Amino acid sequence: MSENTTPIAAGIKALVVDDEEPLADLVSMALRYEGWEVKTAHSVAEAVKAHKSFQPDIAVLDIMLPDGDGLALLKSLRSNDPTLPVLFLTAKDAVEDRVQGLTLGGDDYVTKPFSLEELVARLRSVLRRSGRTPEVEHAVLQVGDLTLNEDSYEVFRGDTPIELTTTEFELLRYLMSNPRRVLSKNHILDRVWSYDFGGKQSIVEIYISYLRKKIDTLGPPLIHTVRGVGYMIKAAD
Repeated sequence: MSENTTPIAAGIKALVVDDEEPLADLVSMALRYEGWEVKTAHSVAEAVKAHKSFQPDIAVLDIMLPDGDGLALLKSLRSNDPTLPVLFLTAKDAVEDRVQGLTLGGDDYVTKPFSLEELVARLRSVLRRSGRTPEVEHAVLQVGDLTLNEDSYEVFRGDTPIELTTTEFELLRYLMSNPRRVLSKNHILDRVWSYDFGGKQSIVEIYISYLRKKIDTLGPPLIHTVRGVGYMIKAAD
């Protein structure tokens, strides 16, 4: 049985702008892990300078910055790069804020707190829609007879559809993006749950059990526990 994953196309350049340096570093780490080249900035002035020298393929912009806001920054960046895909990242969650961001040209909008895995998935979608990926990407991950479609949010084991919650989907996507690799509970927490979740490792155990009930009951077990280390997904031998 096969294990096929398609990571985010290598060579993508992302500009991450947020005045919370730990958050910007965390997002940058997640994107670099996926093979992206990342530049961070913590103000409007830094972002404008970085955009000129770095020429990113996509930008992640915080709405509230110390010397301005992301909406004005978007106008500035688009004046030099009219088709630059932009995802807004902000603590503002009111409907009018989301509408304003999207109306002014933002391609997507994620509110804090957020999961890194969801953010990566949303950025992938924005890039696919923009057509700025350096190579064609396939949105289907496959491990054995288990398939996951990142665009349609559909999961099948063989011909059997599997209904998953958003968190279950994100957890499964992370596992399937790393077949035959042991992932620690802490690593999974950092990638799948919100960046300031501060949760306990037991939540990972609970959601792994949810996935097993929905997936491993349909055939040979795919999700394996590596005692004292974490979890791994691999095709049945």
